Amino acid sequence: MTAPESLSRRERQIMDVLYARGSATAAEVREALPDPPSYSAVRALLRILEEKGHVRHNQDGPRYVYLPQVSRERARKSALRRLVSTFFEGSAAQAAAALIGTERLSKADLERLSSIIEKARRGEE
Repeated sequence: MTAPESLSRRERQIMDVLYARGSATAAEVREALPDPPSYSAVRALLRILEEKGHVRHNQDGPRYVYLPQVSRERARKSALRRLVSTFFEGSAAQAAAALIGTERLSKADLERLSSIIEKARRGEE
C-alpha cells in the first residue's frame, strides 16, 4: 500500500468523502466532490485507490459500494508526519508552535495540551 501523502488532491477528496460517509457508491462520491469530474473519472480514481490499497469495495447488486481500507487515524498520522517533515524540518515542536501561534486556543484546549505534554514527559501515551 502507498502512503497517504502520495495521494493526489482529488484522491484525498475522495478519501475524505468515504471517511465522512463510511461507504459510498461512485455516484455518491461524485455528488459530494467539489467541482466534480465525470462519473467515469470518479470510477477510475476509485479503482486507482483500490489498487493502491486505500479503498475496497463490496458489490450490492450491480453497484460497487466503496469503503476506506486504511483507518482515518492511520492516514492522519502518516499525513501529519509528512507535513512535519516537509514544512517543519521534522520538528514536531516547530509544528506545534506554529499551530499554537496561529490559533486562538481556549483555556480548556491549553489545559489539554499541557496534560498531553506532561504525559509525554513521563513517557506515557
